[in-house]
Amino acid sequence: MPELVLASRKSPLALAQSEGVRALLESRYPALRVRIAPYVTEGDRRLEATLAKIGGKGLFVKELERAMLSGEADFAVHSLKDVPAMLPEGLALVAILARGPVEDVLITRDGRELNALPPGAVVGTSSLRRTVLLRRLRPDLDVRPLRGNVDTRLRRLMAGDFDAIVLARAGVERLGLDVRSVPLDPTAFIPAVGQGALAIEARRGDGAVLRWLEPFDDAPTRRAVEAERAFLARLGGSCQVPLGAYGTVEADGTVTLRGFIAEPDGSGFWSGVLRGPSPDVGTALAERLIAEGAGKTVARFAAGEDDDGSTEGQKA
Repeated sequence: MPELVLASRKSPLALAQSEGVRALLESRYPALRVRIAPYVTEGDRRLEATLAKIGGKGLFVKELERAMLSGEADFAVHSLKDVPAMLPEGLALVAILARGPVEDVLITRDGRELNALPPGAVVGTSSLRRTVLLRRLRPDLDVRPLRGNVDTRLRRLMAGDFDAIVLARAGVERLGLDVRSVPLDPTAFIPAVGQGALAIEARRGDGAVLRWLEPFDDAPTRRAVEAERAFLARLGGSCQVPLGAYGTVEADGTVTLRGFIAEPDGSGFWSGVLRGPSPDVGTALAERLIAEGAGKTVARFAAGEDDDGSTEGQKA
């Protein structure tokens, strides 16, 4: 009986997503068995600091990619928003599943909306993108860093450490959590690149593995997220730069892309909407924002400077 090894983070959400993909594969291919191999990534180990300070989203995938390149694992399942714009040589996103909900949600103990939070309310989030957007919409709020898995964040909310937290709706739903959440309009509160989509990464040219995985690729989702990732790639985006992009696909395959990039403190903010073919529309929108004034921000972070002006190592 053929067996594939699926590399997964050990977090409850990652395991739930991997279990879902395993079920899809084994349902489609009754003769196939998928074994999940859990790994603890650097991003999971270093919860004491914000991602902007310790190297960015690549910290959630490097161990899984090493396992695939070494032959320990055949493929990995990622939340696409955790995958850097550039992949290691020899690996590819061989399938992107039909997208789930893309928006962020505001979660409170009493189900109130963002505009109903009192001035000074403490809101927790793990991302610079959400921080900048929250402060633009509600500059009177006290936005503070909040790391940890979903359960940890919810416990701190319920314990009263925060008045509200912001999470991705897709993750909340995949965990089957019963929480009081209010969706945030993705055309205004622009999601992370790839948010809501699951990506399957595997070795390029490994036909014995790819024949099992490639049929799960969803063409409309791929068009949308490839436009978003082209936007990310042109801007050199990482967790050190607040940015977001949201693509929607029309019947003829054209993508309408909304995107923004900002200074970490919100002092500069550039956004726009562009319609065109994927992935080119992502690059074109990024070029427009650079021309409108974001170029200095892009250049500074491409040089490896963080928001204190100091330099860090290679950004993922």
